[in-house]
Amino acid sequence: MGRIVGVGLGPGDPQLVTVRAQRWLTQARQVAYFRKRGRPGRARRIAQTWLAPQAVEHAMEYPVTTELPFDSPAYIDRLARFYDHWVERLEALAAQDDVVVLCEGDPFFYGSFMHLYERLRRRGRVPVEVVPGLPGMVGCWSVCGQPMAWGDDVLTVLMGTLPEDDLVRHMRQADALVVMKVGRYLGRVRRALARAGLLARAWLVQEGTMEGQQVQPLAVVDEQAPCPYFALVLVPGQGRRPEVEA
Repeated sequence: MGRIVGVGLGPGDPQLVTVRAQRWLTQARQVAYFRKRGRPGRARRIAQTWLAPQAVEHAMEYPVTTELPFDSPAYIDRLARFYDHWVERLEALAAQDDVVVLCEGDPFFYGSFMHLYERLRRRGRVPVEVVPGLPGMVGCWSVCGQPMAWGDDVLTVLMGTLPEDDLVRHMRQADALVVMKVGRYLGRVRRALARAGLLARAWLVQEGTMEGQQVQPLAVVDEQAPCPYFALVLVPGQGRRPEVEA
């Protein structure tokens, strides 16, 4: 009996993959990863540097992404059946060998692996492990060159998929702020920040730590501009800190 191991790969740069994750990748004989149909998969691209040539790959293609509202019963049902199917597939593979599941960022931070993990743990048929990874927001604020949380600042993490009024309510209470899943919701996020009085402090990081990375003050970005899924908005905190001499 093997194990199923969710391996966090960090924000995108293969050099930010941890030593522990590298060990799993180089020895893996069974590798599974999520991807959108017709795409290579971001996690698979990150792992390319480290994957062993003998690894057998299993692409877990989402049955739906943006075709249905993410909170609709049809979307929830299709995703549930997708995860149930892959839990059974992974358990069958683990009967013979360890199975490594590639995860962007950290497996326990807004990742798809969590849906597999909870099902696997509930069934209790196969040991499940997790290898932590550097969350994408950490890589993004590093390339942005902006210290994020000072002194007593409270860091708030929001999803750009939230309704605009909800975004504004949370933003007004935030000291330091990260907005994930910006993508096609860029206009909504920009408007919400303007209403909350935070637009002047906001930065847009697209494809952070990866090839094609872009870092811009959000105020200069047109809300109609195309924006990739892998984009974050950062609002650095302004909390307590020692005075810096001029």
